[in-house]
Amino acid sequence: MEEYALSFQDIIGHNDVKNEIINSIGCGRFAHAHIISGEDGIGKSLIAKEAACKLLNKEPGREYADIIEFRLLKNKKSIGVDEIKSIIEEINTKPYEGDKKVIIIHNADSMTVEAQNAFLKTVEEPPKGIFILLLCEKVENLLDTIKSRCQIYKLHHLHKKDMEKFLLKKYSNLNKDELNSIAIISDCIPGKAEMFIEDSNLKDIRNLTMDILKNIMNKDIDIFIYEEALLKYKSYWEETLTWFLSYIRDTLIYKETANNNLIINVDKIGNIKSLSEIFSFTQLNDIIDIIKDTRLKLESNVNAALVFDSMLLKMQEV
Repeated sequence: MEEYALSFQDIIGHNDVKNEIINSIGCGRFAHAHIISGEDGIGKSLIAKEAACKLLNKEPGREYADIIEFRLLKNKKSIGVDEIKSIIEEINTKPYEGDKKVIIIHNADSMTVEAQNAFLKTVEEPPKGIFILLLCEKVENLLDTIKSRCQIYKLHHLHKKDMEKFLLKKYSNLNKDELNSIAIISDCIPGKAEMFIEDSNLKDIRNLTMDILKNIMNKDIDIFIYEEALLKYKSYWEETLTWFLSYIRDTLIYKETANNNLIINVDKIGNIKSLSEIFSFTQLNDIIDIIKDTRLKLESNVNAALVFDSMLLKMQEV
């Protein structure tokens, strides 16, 4: 049988984690349960799937019967006991093609306490040849009893050079300024960068937030036009607020230093200069507080129309 080498060659960054996984699988010391944590879009799934392929000695990049993935069901906020029972049933089913099977559980940090307790014995002693990979953003949401039975890997944001390497590999038409802006805007998280480049709604939101900041102090502007626009993209509220803060950050820095090289949104430098003339330092810091308050309300599921209405009025009054 042909043996496939585990190299993670298509996954940029995370070298320490990749090397540790490669060495432990190569030496036959890969534990039966693992936690891979990191922010959404950081690469958890890619690393888990390639490790799974190596464990089964399969070619990466394809689907296999003995690599089973469980995801949070649509319209559900947590993984409950019933879902865990289904996962345990799959774990206790013999592999379909060989003598090994890999179970990948996405959003593992959304398991309820009851579900985690129901899963504990299986994590501690899975059947022979079964490997469990728990993927999560917030490892602190997992019980200590679960964590103590797993090998834990933490994926960090990519280094800027690695991020630019990733972007050039996938989007070779990007220029230097675009590379720099996208790397910083995405916080060096590949998945966020992909979403920004490929989702036209995010580009529209980016332009909308700048338009609001440029015109919010004009008392003749009907700010409720902006409310309608914000509601159109209400499912993107986190990205919307991030854009606001990104522009305010740039404006504060430019206002203080007049240094273009410190600006994140370099393609908007003309607008940033205009904002630095429109707003005082005090006003900019007040807007930051308004955005933070808006975030707290939206996280608490307060009515979006009321929240955006209040935000725009407060911004106009700074």
